[in-house]
Amino acid sequence: MKPLRQLLPLLLFAIAAPIPAKTPANPVPEGDNATMTAAARSDIKPVLFVLTSHGTKGSTGEATGYYLGEVTHPLAELQEAGIVVEFASIQGGEPPVDGLDLKDAVNARYWNDAEFRDGVRHTQRLGDVDAAKYSAIFFAGGHGAMWDFPTSPDVPRVTQAIYEAGGVVGAVCHGPAALVNVKLADGSWLVAGKNLSAFTDSEERAVKLDKVVPFLLATTLTQRGATHHPAPDWTSKVVVDGRLVTGQNPQSAAGVGAAMRDVLLGRPAAH
Repeated sequence: MKPLRQLLPLLLFAIAAPIPAKTPANPVPEGDNATMTAAARSDIKPVLFVLTSHGTKGSTGEATGYYLGEVTHPLAELQEAGIVVEFASIQGGEPPVDGLDLKDAVNARYWNDAEFRDGVRHTQRLGDVDAAKYSAIFFAGGHGAMWDFPTSPDVPRVTQAIYEAGGVVGAVCHGPAALVNVKLADGSWLVAGKNLSAFTDSEERAVKLDKVVPFLLATTLTQRGATHHPAPDWTSKVVVDGRLVTGQNPQSAAGVGAAMRDVLLGRPAAH
């Protein structure tokens, strides 16, 4: 055994030597705390994110699908609070994606994350979902939602079950297309008498798709008895009416996620 005086310099070197940091495969930009995932909460059941499986804008042949930022931004808000999210789509499997803007730091963080990509590649088919497993359901937008959300028989079934069990229903941009044909057990429209927000007729005209989509979303929700609250085009608008949380456009996506989080946690509504 070496005497202590010979070991001392080695010990001092070991203490002083820096420990090399492991660089993550997809580093999170400094300050991007909204995309960090907290430890999963066991006191709140998962939230089900539903994505469109429809990939074309009517007869135009133009590609569409779910809008990436309308998934990633609400997801970040919920995961930061430790709320687990699972994915489903109308047809299951990998739904088409639109709005693949990787200059958006939150989009880039998730799109480069293997767990997220696996989740959106292997979505559950909504028809196979057990509504009792979830505390909330969230419908992401993207123009594809205008075609398959309103016509799917599974959308009203799962939405009604979650809502009438005391769960939260959320949607953003074109996601509220899911709500136009949802009825409650008493036969009334879920949105009747409710305050909400959705992609406006003005915004639809601005993107020159008002003659392409099968119906104008805000107008149709109003016809179902909802009170639609629009903001100026492309500005954030989130409306919370009890356990119904809706947002107007992509700019509202993070706000919808934050509002759903607050409702699930029993916090006072911020909107």
